[in-house]
Amino acid sequence: MNLLLAAVGVLGVASSGPLIAATLGATSVSALAIAFWRNAIGAAVMAGPVLVRQPLQFARVTGTEFRWSLAAAIALALHFACFITSLQLTSVAAATALVCLQSGWIAIFQLFRGVRHRWPVLAGLGIAFGGVVAITGFDMGTSPDALLGDLLAVAGGALAGIYTLAGGKARQTMGTGVYTTLCYGMCAASVALMALFSRQPLAGFDAGGWLGILAITVCAQLVGHTAFNHLLATMSPLLVSMIILLEIPGAALLAAAFLAETLPAGTYGGLAMILVGLAVVVLGQRSSRSVRLNAARLAELGTD
Repeated sequence: MNLLLAAVGVLGVASSGPLIAATLGATSVSALAIAFWRNAIGAAVMAGPVLVRQPLQFARVTGTEFRWSLAAAIALALHFACFITSLQLTSVAAATALVCLQSGWIAIFQLFRGVRHRWPVLAGLGIAFGGVVAITGFDMGTSPDALLGDLLAVAGGALAGIYTLAGGKARQTMGTGVYTTLCYGMCAASVALMALFSRQPLAGFDAGGWLGILAITVCAQLVGHTAFNHLLATMSPLLVSMIILLEIPGAALLAAAFLAETLPAGTYGGLAMILVGLAVVVLGQRSSRSVRLNAARLAELGTD
């Protein structure tokens, strides 16, 4: 059963990039509309059980919890804006691999906060970001748009790291249902403001557009991350974090199969470097209790 859930989870999160790219390419749906509806629907789904069982939990949210949740929500909104826009400019495989660097960014942010990592973590970071250089280098020779898309995906990964760290602070005293409802709801509100200022529509799409939004929300948000949340109760966070990394090759395979996406051999080499580097980072942190907890939150608060 765990193997089946792991396969479903990987397929769910790996489908995010290809589904978003296909929806943006075939319909009039805007990038921010995908981010808005995905989070709005996610907030509604997560709020249901809490409102039925313990509705007073929302009234018990403290000012500190609210501020950390708001910080996480804003980072998540900016993450989605960067990542989804990047899928319009660069390949699905490159955008997914670059945005999945969030665990690497978390390790870097911890370095700036005085955390001393073991040498394998530093080596893994070097390998992963060497992959970034390889991908962006090949895209630089392809088109300026592809390079811009790569940079937006890298920024999206850094923002996902900030979201995870801020969410981890809030989750020290908050339940999953309350936190995700609050965070997703405020993220949707932030995206709505961004859409207002950038004049991107959030509604008025054809049936194909709405179907794409629903498929992205169900496959990635509800099915993919729900499967990983369940696995955290029966498997070690380290193993779950390693399984999540399969999103990188999974997205590349799905994009090749369904979107006929082909990339230079050097770009595939960069994807492999990122995958190996992040795996070394996760394994190198296996002895740290705080990192194990962060790994759990990374799966539980998954973004893409």
